[in-house]
Amino acid sequence: MPSASTKAAATRAVADTGHDSADTRLSPGRPGYRRMSLALFAAGVATFALLYSTQALLPAVSAEFGASASAASWTVSAATGALALCVLPLSALSERFGRRSTMTVSLAVAVAVGLLVPLAPNLESLVALRAVQGAALAGVPASAMAFLAEEVRPKALIAAIGLFVAGNSIGGMSGRIVTGWVAQLWGWRAGLAAVGLMAVACAVAFRALLPKARHFTPGTLNPRALARTVRGHLADPLLLRLYAIGALFMTVFGAVYTVIGYRLAEAPFSLPQGVVGSIFLVYLVGTVSSAAAGKLVGRLGRRGALYLAVSTTAAGLLLSLADALPAVLAGLVLITAGFFAGHAVASSSVSRTARTGRAQASALYQSAYYLGSSAGGTLGAVAFHAGGWAGTVLIGLVAVLGVVSVTLYGTHSARVEARRVKALRHEVATAA
Repeated sequence: MPSASTKAAATRAVADTGHDSADTRLSPGRPGYRRMSLALFAAGVATFALLYSTQALLPAVSAEFGASASAASWTVSAATGALALCVLPLSALSERFGRRSTMTVSLAVAVAVGLLVPLAPNLESLVALRAVQGAALAGVPASAMAFLAEEVRPKALIAAIGLFVAGNSIGGMSGRIVTGWVAQLWGWRAGLAAVGLMAVACAVAFRALLPKARHFTPGTLNPRALARTVRGHLADPLLLRLYAIGALFMTVFGAVYTVIGYRLAEAPFSLPQGVVGSIFLVYLVGTVSSAAAGKLVGRLGRRGALYLAVSTTAAGLLLSLADALPAVLAGLVLITAGFFAGHAVASSSVSRTARTGRAQASALYQSAYYLGSSAGGTLGAVAFHAGGWAGTVLIGLVAVLGVVSVTLYGTHSARVEARRVKALRHEVATAA
């Protein structure tokens, strides 16, 4: 009888190659793959629509409560910050109770809170409800990534994660467009209510479509084991670099999209609320770029794809400085395309790098990612108040420089390691 270690090695080999004919994991063309893809797409739509539901409405929120841009931005930052803090604990619960159950409960609670958000009597209660909503949503991202890593064949993983990220972009876009036009007609509270109802439909579709997990093995809730797993991930240089890249990319995105509504509502643009919300149609570019991330990695390699993504983002930031609306829109297109491509590459690399504790590895990435969003939203609003749009762009360029630095360091480390391995092999060959 094969030993446990032999079985584990065989399992790893199957996971690495994906060629075992007995592999029952999902892949394009196999039963259940389409349903799974649509279900997680719906979950992504609901998550981003709810998480950023107030972002396009910040000028209206500021006007009703007499709040500054930086104060109103907390309706976004509180949600993303709470998600960042809760994603790791909820990922641990998913190890015990299952990815499917965790995502279902998280979406249900977030949707219920979303129906209460429009009733907030003041800014403080609105921020508090948004924090609760963000904490509830924390169960979706890391559990979804872990579900995909367990249930999808490795060769199809980047494409599957890219589709989930594409759902994020559709949710972010549709949520902002719906809130923008509904708010222009009936006020920002009606806009938030409309997004809440849309999220209800997505949550129902998710639960109805998602197939049962076939490769999940329940674990125990062991805080010490969780701490060991987390320490192990944080001691992995590659994972640390991927976490930093996700946080820095999201800092750019959070800063730009938290503030862009204020800029477009002011002179020289002076656009109405509905038109400002429609600007978020550029998210469709993110849908395409995230879904194409797998092809980019295949052609350019992981670091090459990241260099392309960061260059595109930087070009968009610089272009958005112009006071011509077409240039601003073109800049947003480039920023969105670069961000979603970079995020898809980094997040899928986390799932492939982590050999154990994949839920915790994904949770740490999501924590860094949404902390970046929270920091970007707050810093972007403060910079806008201090120096206008140029101040927000400066925050974005600093974060872009950080991504470049981390990626260059990873390239240097890989070359040093390759030379070390080559020298070691030469020594062994010489000794033989």
